[in-house]
Amino acid sequence: MSSSQGDRGGLSQPAPNTNIQDVFDNPIQTAATCNTPEAQISSVLDEVSPSSTSSFEMLDTESVPPPYQEVQPHWFFCRRVDDSDSWHPFSREDSDKLENACNTVRDKEEDVVVAVEGERYDVHVKKRKRYAVYWEQGPTEVRRCTWFYKGDKDTRFLPYSEEFSKRLEEAYLIAVTLDEWKRKLDFPTGETVILHNPKLIMHYQPVGMQDEWVSSPSEQTRPCTVKRGVENIAVEIPDGEPEKVDHLVFMVHGIGPACDLRFRSIIQCVNDFRSVSLSLLASHYKRSQQEGHIGRVEFLPVNWHSALHGDATGVDKDIHRITLPSISRLRHFTNDTLLDLFFYNSPTYCQTIVDTVASEINRLHTLFKQRHPEFDGAVSVVGHSLGSLILFDLLTNQRNESKARGGVPSGEHSSLSSDTLEQTLTKLGLQQYLETLLAENVDMESLALCQDSDLRDLGIPLGPRKKILHYIKKKRLPEHCKTATGHQTLECDPPHGTSDGNQPSGLPAHQPLFHREFFTTSAVDYEYFDVGIGQSNGGIAKGQVSIDYPQLAFYPQTFFAFGSPIGMFLTVRGLKRIDPNYSFPTCKSFYNIYHPYDPVAYRIEPMIVSEVDSEPMLIPHHKGRKRMHLELKDSLTRMSMDLKNNVLGSLRTAWQSFTRLPVAALPPVDEGELYANYTTPQEAHGVYTEAECSGSAEQTEQPKIKMGMLNGGRRIDYVLQEKPIESFNEYLFAIQSHLCYWESEDTALLLLKEIYDKLGVAFEQPQQ
Repeated sequence: MSSSQGDRGGLSQPAPNTNIQDVFDNPIQTAATCNTPEAQISSVLDEVSPSSTSSFEMLDTESVPPPYQEVQPHWFFCRRVDDSDSWHPFSREDSDKLENACNTVRDKEEDVVVAVEGERYDVHVKKRKRYAVYWEQGPTEVRRCTWFYKGDKDTRFLPYSEEFSKRLEEAYLIAVTLDEWKRKLDFPTGETVILHNPKLIMHYQPVGMQDEWVSSPSEQTRPCTVKRGVENIAVEIPDGEPEKVDHLVFMVHGIGPACDLRFRSIIQCVNDFRSVSLSLLASHYKRSQQEGHIGRVEFLPVNWHSALHGDATGVDKDIHRITLPSISRLRHFTNDTLLDLFFYNSPTYCQTIVDTVASEINRLHTLFKQRHPEFDGAVSVVGHSLGSLILFDLLTNQRNESKARGGVPSGEHSSLSSDTLEQTLTKLGLQQYLETLLAENVDMESLALCQDSDLRDLGIPLGPRKKILHYIKKKRLPEHCKTATGHQTLECDPPHGTSDGNQPSGLPAHQPLFHREFFTTSAVDYEYFDVGIGQSNGGIAKGQVSIDYPQLAFYPQTFFAFGSPIGMFLTVRGLKRIDPNYSFPTCKSFYNIYHPYDPVAYRIEPMIVSEVDSEPMLIPHHKGRKRMHLELKDSLTRMSMDLKNNVLGSLRTAWQSFTRLPVAALPPVDEGELYANYTTPQEAHGVYTEAECSGSAEQTEQPKIKMGMLNGGRRIDYVLQEKPIESFNEYLFAIQSHLCYWESEDTALLLLKEIYDKLGVAFEQPQQ
C-alpha cells in the first residue's frame, strides 16, 4: 500500500526535533527533551510508522529488545563492472586478518599491508586500498562494514561508509540503552534515518537526490531498508583458499582483449577458472583436502594483447590511419581481434608477442616464488586459441641442456664464465661500460640472460650492445652442435638437398645447418617433423616466420591447449606429419582439449599416427557419467543397429525359403547341410552383439593406442561432451563453444586429475 503525497513529503522536510549531533553529545538530556516536545514530532512519527511499515514486513514491536551487543564487522572490497561499483565480501579468514591488522595500526603512523585472496592482492589497511600483485589493475576501495542498506531497485545490500556506519552505531547504542525508538535522525546531506525498532530501520533520501524520471510521489519517497551486521543480510561469504599451493599454472589468452561472450578480460576468466577448480577440489578431493594432503592449484593470467596494441609498438595508430570509416564498429572489432592472427605471422610483431609471453611468464614465476618461498611444486602452462600456438612454438624452441633450470644451458655457463666480466669487456674494447654493469650487479651469468632491451635500459649505445650480444651468441654456438639428452639432436652437417638436387630456397649452398639454426630460429623444430613433398627433412617450411625465441626459466610439466588451431597452422606451414619419437625438449606432457562444435579447434593425433583412424578421448562429465542425451543417442544407435540386423536376417531367411520351394527333384540333403545357409534370429542378433562388442572393445582399447612421445605415449586429443541444448543446433553455439573452457567443470577436472595423479593423490567421485 502506497503512502499519500503529504505523508511522503513530510519525511523530506527538515526535522524540528533535536539534531543527531546533540544526541551523541548528551544522550540523556536529549532523551528528556525529546519527550517534552513530543507533540512536535508525534505527527511525523505517526505518519511514518503505521503507513510506511504497511509496505514492508510487519515486525513485532512489543517484544523485549535484547541487550546491546557490539556489532561484528566484516571487510568488503569494491569491484567495478560495466561502469558500476559492486561490493563483495572477503572470506572470513581474510576479514579476520584485516580486522586484526586494523586494530594494530589504529594508533600507529605506518601502514600495514595484508595479503588476501591467495596472496594475489595486497590490502593497505590505513589507506583502505586493495592492489593487484601479478597484473596491472587500478586500486579498489576496501571498507570495514557494519551497516548495510538496500533500495527497491537494488539486488543486494550495499555497505555504508565507515563514517556513516559509525554514526548509525552510536545512535543505535543510545536507542538500545535507553529503550527509546521511533527516533528520527537527520544527516547533513539531507538524508533521514528512522529507527522504529531494532529490526525495522528505514533510510529516506532527500527529494533532490531522487531519480528525475520518477514521477510518482510514492516512489519518490520510497525508503531503503537498513540492516545492522553482515549476519542479517543475504550475502554469500566465500570460503577461504588453502594457503598451500601444490601446482602453478600460467594461462595465455588468444586473440583480442576479451576472452568470452561477456567481453571479460583474461583476468576475470582466469578468476572463474580458479573458482571452478577450488569447488572441484572440495568435492572430488574432499578427503585428501580434509586430511591436509593437498592444498590448491594456483592459476595466473598471462596478458600479451596490451603490449602488442600499446603505445610501444604504435601499431594501432598505424592501422587506424588506413582503416575505412564505414562500419566502424565492425572494423574496430576486426582490428582489435582478428588482426592478431596476421600479427603473429609477421616477423616483427611475432617477435613482440613471443617476447612478451615469455618475459611475462618468467616475471610471474619469479614474483610467485618470492611470495611463496616454500613452494616446491611443478609448473604447467595453458594456452587458449592463438595462445596455445604461441606456447607450442615457444616450447618447441626450448633448450634442455640446462639441469639447473636457470634459463641458460649449463654448457653456456661454463663457456661464458671462463672469463670475468672485466676480461670480456677488455676483449671487446668496452672497458668504459664496466662500472655501468657493476652498478647493476651484472656478472657474466646475468649478462648471458640480458637482451637488447635490457642493455638499452642501462644506457649502452647500439654498437656496444651488438658487440656484447654477438660475443655471447658466439660462446653459445658450440653447444648447438652437441648431442642433447635422449633422441633430440641438432645436426652440424650441412642440410641435405631437395629431391631435385638443389639446396632449400633462401639459404646459401655452403652454409652449415647450425649457422642457420643460430641466425634464424624456426618456430618448429623440423628435425623430427616430416615437412612433406618438395621439402627436405630438416628444412624450413614455406611461409614460416623465423625469429629468436627466448627461454623459459623453468621446465613445464604439462602443456594444455584449449580450442587450439595448432594442427591447422602446422599443416598450413607445410607439415604433413609429426614424427612419433618427437617430444618437447623441456615438457613431456601435452593435452589438446576442445569442444566438438569449436570452429577454431583442430586435432593433433592424425598428424602423428595417420594409419589409425581413432576417435578422440571423451572427457568424462564431472558428475561421473555421460550426459543424458548422449546416452540416449547411444541407446538409439544400438536399437537401430539391432532392428536393422533382425530385419535383414528375417528377409534373408524368407528369401532362402522361397528359393528352395520349387526344387522338389533335388536329392535329399543332410540336416546340417539344410541349415548351412540359414541364419537364426539369435545368430542375427549375434551380428549386432559382435559389432557392439567390437565397438566397445575399440572404445576400451583406444587409450592403449600409442600416440607418439608428445604426451609420453598417451592420448593427446580430448573432446568435451556437448550440452543438451547445444546438440539441437551446433551452428548456433559455435562461437560460444570456442569460449566455453573458462567455466567448464569438465575441463578443470581433467587438469586437476592430470596434476594430482602425478602427485599420487587419489581421485574421489562424489556420491550423487
